[in-house]
Amino acid sequence: MKPVVVIVGRPNVGKSTLFNRITRKKDAIVDDLPGVTRDRHYGDASWNDVEFTLVDTGGFIEKDGDAFSGEIRFQVEYAVQEADAVIIVLDGKEGISPYDTDLIDLLRKVSAPVFYTVNKIDSFEKEENLHDFYSLGIEDLYPVSGEHGYGIPDFLDDLVSGMPVTSETCSDSMIKLAVVGRPNVGKSSLINRVLGEKRLIVSDVPGTTRDSIDSICDINGKTYLLVDTAGIRRKKKVKEKLEKFSIIKALRTLDRCDVALILLDAEQGIAEQDIKIAGYAHERGCGCVFVLNKWDAVEKDQTTERKFHDDLRMKAKFLSFAPAVTASALTGLRVPKIFKLADEVYKQYSERLTTGQLNKIIERAVFSTEPPLHKGKRIKIYYTSQVSSQPPTFVCFSNYPSAIHFSYKRYLINKIRDEAGLDKTPLRIIFRRRTGRIEFGGKKGGKRSGGKIKTKKRKRGTKGR
Repeated sequence: MKPVVVIVGRPNVGKSTLFNRITRKKDAIVDDLPGVTRDRHYGDASWNDVEFTLVDTGGFIEKDGDAFSGEIRFQVEYAVQEADAVIIVLDGKEGISPYDTDLIDLLRKVSAPVFYTVNKIDSFEKEENLHDFYSLGIEDLYPVSGEHGYGIPDFLDDLVSGMPVTSETCSDSMIKLAVVGRPNVGKSSLINRVLGEKRLIVSDVPGTTRDSIDSICDINGKTYLLVDTAGIRRKKKVKEKLEKFSIIKALRTLDRCDVALILLDAEQGIAEQDIKIAGYAHERGCGCVFVLNKWDAVEKDQTTERKFHDDLRMKAKFLSFAPAVTASALTGLRVPKIFKLADEVYKQYSERLTTGQLNKIIERAVFSTEPPLHKGKRIKIYYTSQVSSQPPTFVCFSNYPSAIHFSYKRYLINKIRDEAGLDKTPLRIIFRRRTGRIEFGGKKGGKRSGGKIKTKKRKRGTKGR
C-alpha cells in the first residue's frame, strides 16, 4: 500500500493549492471563498521515486460559520487517523489563528509524524513571518508557497525521507465507476453503503459534494474505483462560480471512468436533467448503468417497475442498450446487482472482435441491406477493422464515407450488437475513404476468397513480336 499523507488546516490557508502543487495536477478546486473543500480528496503524488497518496481535507473550524462545520471536523479527524504522515498548513500572510492552536493540540495526540508548513511565503525575505509561529511550541517550520513553489523541494525531501519506496500503481484491471446524477439523488449515500463507513458527507442539502472524490473498494474479489461527483444542475440554475467548476469536474470525471452509474430519484420520477446527464456520459463514450435509487420510498404495485423502465427507455432512446436496476442506497436493496451489471457492461466495453469476425458481420449486413445510392452511384464498404476498445470503436472504409446516412450507421451498429453479443455497451463506428478495391458483394478489382484477393491476370499480347 502507498503511504497516506493528509493535509489539514483552517479554511482558506491554501491547502488545495498545496495539494495541486504536490500532485502536479489541478484536481482540487481552488477559490478565495473559505470552505471550498468539504470532503476528503485523494490524489497520487511522487517525489524522489517515492509514491504516496495525498489527501486534501476541509477547513478545520471549531463551530459556527458553516452548517457543515461538524461534519468537516469529523472528516478531518477521520483522515488523520488513517494517515502515515500529516501536513498542517498555516497562513504566513494572516498569521496565527485560534483555530491553528486547536488543530495543533489535536495533532499532538497523533502518532504519525506531523510536518508544519507556513504557506504563502514566496521569497527568502518573507521568511521573517515565521517568527510568530514559533510561539506555538513548534521547532521545525517549513516556509513554502503552494502557488509559486517556493520551498516545496526541500519540504518534500524531508517528507518522503522516512517513507518506504514503492512501485505500486493503480491496476489496469481496476474498474473505474463514476457515480453521477442530479443533486441529492443519493450518490454519496450509495458509496457510503458500499464502503460500509461514513466515507463521504451525506446531507439533504443539494450540492453538498463539490469535488470528485475517489474511493477504492473490493467486492467479490474485484477491485473498483468509485468516484462521487458533484450534482449536475440545469445551466440556468448554476449561478455560483464554484458550482460551475464542480460541474466541469463532474464532466471531466466521466472522461476517466469506464462505467457511469447514473443515479435517478425514483421517488421524484425521471426528470429532463437526468436524461441530459445520461447524454453527457454517452457523448464521452462511457459504459452506463441506470440506478433508480430510493425505490424503497416509491408506492408501487405489480406494474410500477415496468412503467419506470418503459418511461426511461422512451426518454433515453440513445441509451437503449444501458441496463437499469431499481435500488435503495438507504436499505441496501439490490445494491449488489449494480456491480453485477457494471461487470457485464465493462466486459463488453473492453471487448475486441477479430478482424475476420467483424468483416463477416458487416458483409452479411451489407448483403441484407445495401447502402443507398449517392448521386446515382452505389456506396460501397470495402473493409472494417476495430481500432480500439473502451468503448469498442470500428472504422469502415468506403468510397463515399461522408454520404453514409446516420440511419445506416445505426443499422450497422445494431447488426454488430446482435451478432457479437455487445448489447450493453456503447459502440462507435467511423467511416473513412479508401481507394482500395476490396469490397463486399462486388466484382471490381477481384473478389474476396479466404482473406486473399484474387485478380484476373491480363494475357500478354503478341503484337509486335
